[in-house]
Amino acid sequence: MTEPLRVALIGAGAMGRQHHQHLRDLPEGRLCAVADPGPQAEAFAAECAVAHFADHRRMLDAICPQAVIVANPNNLHVGTALDCIAAGVPVLLEKPVGVHLDEVRELVAASAKAGVPVLVGHHRRHNPLIVRARELIRSGGLGRLTTVTALWQLQKPDSYFDVPWRREPGAGMLLTNLIHDLDLLRHLCGEVDEVQAITGNGVRGLVNEDSAAVLLRFANGALGTLTGSDAVAAPWSWELDSGENPVYPRQAEQSCYLLAGTRGALSIPQLKRWHYAEPGAGWHQPLLQSLESCRAGEALRLQLQHFVRVARGEEAPLVDAADAGNTLALVEAIREAAGSGRACSPQVISTF
Repeated sequence: MTEPLRVALIGAGAMGRQHHQHLRDLPEGRLCAVADPGPQAEAFAAECAVAHFADHRRMLDAICPQAVIVANPNNLHVGTALDCIAAGVPVLLEKPVGVHLDEVRELVAASAKAGVPVLVGHHRRHNPLIVRARELIRSGGLGRLTTVTALWQLQKPDSYFDVPWRREPGAGMLLTNLIHDLDLLRHLCGEVDEVQAITGNGVRGLVNEDSAAVLLRFANGALGTLTGSDAVAAPWSWELDSGENPVYPRQAEQSCYLLAGTRGALSIPQLKRWHYAEPGAGWHQPLLQSLESCRAGEALRLQLQHFVRVARGEEAPLVDAADAGNTLALVEAIREAAGSGRACSPQVISTF
């Protein structure tokens, strides 16, 4: 029987602890160390009965883990992942992959040169709902995809911003939240050729945006919108609608993505599909509805199981650094479009 993979955790904040909750029940892996300079990290490591290190580099030298989960602040992601690659340790790197495209290109090159895999934590791609939706779209169930409507609208409590890095450049709604939705739109609908955008920070007045309206032109010709805000009392978001994370009260009847094509339409996360009974029918005929089924499974747990296989060389990363970099490139294009008032195209990152 294969021994559990020895996995270290760098970053013991909210996301790191979520990873640990799934890892502790995973037969394929076990936590072997925690690295985090924060005041609560040592006590957390003691609870987990593993060694604690303030410096992740010392942890890599002393513990020699077989894999590492990196869940520290956004602007530390690339530097930390590069340290892990230098030590020859496969990485599950929380999104965003980085905060600047230049550093992500460095990470992509380092991973390729060293032959050390990096899986980026766009965990929603592992959700069975998304797996089924992608199968349906790719099989032609919606015909030619034509319009895409995405919503991410909810209210973060004031206490969310008590964590200093969440108020600083390198955080913000686009990089921390909408990057998930943009990644799923790329995954489901294909690459984006062009964006236009308006952002605002008028509610909180922080350096980062608290609202955004984005137009997207996909390479396949589909047109889309993404409207987001973390400062509104509203139910339309993946967190509130999908039931993926039980810490968010579920709004089960609400949709956050609406995809429409020439043969049908799909609402997500319900996986409700609309279509006509006969080809050539139109608005005078009734639309038929059906619910698509999907297998059960928790996205973060499925992602961890995939990461174990990646670390063991059994699978390639579902989302590698270059793929995640192209989602970051889309975020940067949106920021450039919002700042300039012009349509902008993402700078694609190539694999090495």
